[in-house]
Amino acid sequence: MLRLNHQKTNLTERILTMDYPKITTESRKHKHLSYEERMTIQIRLKDGCTAYRIAKELKRPINTVINEIKRGTVPQIIQNKKVMVYLADAGEAIYKRNRKHCGRKFKRFICSDFIEDVCEKIKDKNWSVDAAVGFTTKSGKYIQEDTVCTKTLYHYIDLGLLEITNLDLPLKVRRNTKPKRIRHHKMKLGTSIDERPKSVDSREEFGHWEIDTVRGLKSKEDNVLLTITERQTRNSIIRLIPSKTADAVKKALEEIKTLFGSKFSQVFKTITGDNGLEFAELSTLEKDTETKVYFAHPYSSHERGTNERHNGLIRRFIPKGVQISKFDIEHIAFIEDWCNQLPRKILGYRSPEELFDEALDIIYSCE
Repeated sequence: MLRLNHQKTNLTERILTMDYPKITTESRKHKHLSYEERMTIQIRLKDGCTAYRIAKELKRPINTVINEIKRGTVPQIIQNKKVMVYLADAGEAIYKRNRKHCGRKFKRFICSDFIEDVCEKIKDKNWSVDAAVGFTTKSGKYIQEDTVCTKTLYHYIDLGLLEITNLDLPLKVRRNTKPKRIRHHKMKLGTSIDERPKSVDSREEFGHWEIDTVRGLKSKEDNVLLTITERQTRNSIIRLIPSKTADAVKKALEEIKTLFGSKFSQVFKTITGDNGLEFAELSTLEKDTETKVYFAHPYSSHERGTNERHNGLIRRFIPKGVQISKFDIEHIAFIEDWCNQLPRKILGYRSPEELFDEALDIIYSCE
């Protein structure tokens, strides 16, 4: 059996040798010329050999040899005459010089103006990386080739290639380490979110809001922020109230209702809150207005995700444990303006304030 296999192998080798006399297992494709090969080209050219013959000797494509001769041919003075001669040293020097400049250019330097503009917005306006990149790109100030994406900019920050660091970013990593809790004795203050129209979930209609409160210190003496966020435009209203009580929330809502006047029910079609005691009087809005009030399930903050996300923006200015009483109405107004003027990716990098004003123009133009 072994003898038969050996005979078959010898027969195959003879067939290959007869049909392909120049067969070789060594491939020289995509290999750069070495200095020794350049010396061979120089010597063979002095002997009067053609490029074709040199290519066959080196087992190289003819175009490779022709390009090398063209690259390494330099002027020389021979017997007081200027002649063009191929030199291996010249070809090697030009090859090494070109190798230093080959490869993809580092886009950090190509897009330096765009990156500086983005970094300025991150530092001066405290915007997120994505908001700064998206807004600057959409402005039309730079062509696409001179911009980088959000992921690339984060990569540059991690590598330390920019003047901003991860410490300058408002939020880099957020983890939820709290275990889930199931509360058996649930408090019901009004209509459940299960009865809210499904059309509200699509965000296609303006006028559906989510409400919550933000605390600084867990103290009855400290002020509280009442936040109301519109689901479609992400525009938010922030009010400074004296305490986390139902009376304080009710009074703030009465002021907002007065502000919008007869159009209140068109601006505030629905309001969704949690089951906190501060919203115990929230359902009274249904008596005087056409606004519908709904309550999320206990420990289900994701059902008011828009408002929770907005409260996270407020925490950039007022972290947990910081006394809210230290901030006056002007400070709160600044935070409200900053949040509403922040470009959002989900809005096509338009600001919530811009979209909110457009919606109000439609409502009040019907008067």
